[in-house]
Amino acid sequence: MSTIRFMEEIRRRYGGETIALCYQCGTCTGSCPVSKTSDRYNPREIIRLALLDNRQEVLYGDAIWLCASCYNCQERCPQGVEIAEIIFTLRNLAIREGKIPKLYEEFANNLVASGRLAPISKFLEKKRAEYGLPPMKPVDIEAVNKIFSATGFLELFSRSKGEKS
Repeated sequence: MSTIRFMEEIRRRYGGETIALCYQCGTCTGSCPVSKTSDRYNPREIIRLALLDNRQEVLYGDAIWLCASCYNCQERCPQGVEIAEIIFTLRNLAIREGKIPKLYEEFANNLVASGRLAPISKFLEKKRAEYGLPPMKPVDIEAVNKIFSATGFLELFSRSKGEKS
């Protein structure tokens, strides 16, 4: 069985097609509001690691989860590298390998259970009434589950949770 280089695996996936165009100019990092506030996130470094076949470091580190999806990097890239899309691709690969941060796992659990990322608290319900807003409508959980089923989310999420146990 031949080994596929990590960069090639990314390039073959939707969203990762442009990774090989990166020539490491650093415009992405210079444009990134997250990298200005945290040393832990550097889009140029993530791309470099991926190009150098450092699959484990990229997928099992926390850097790919720090992207704010603002697209500044992508809009300014002189090579047209779709950096934000590559980050989404890397996140999807990480999830497929069972690597999902606790916060995202909690979001997914809430979505599956209630159709919302976070539960609606009594405090929020009370505040809405005080502001003259209508009560939150219940989520059609059956419709949400149909979407999850059709997209493979439930299977992927279940497999991700099962690999952690």
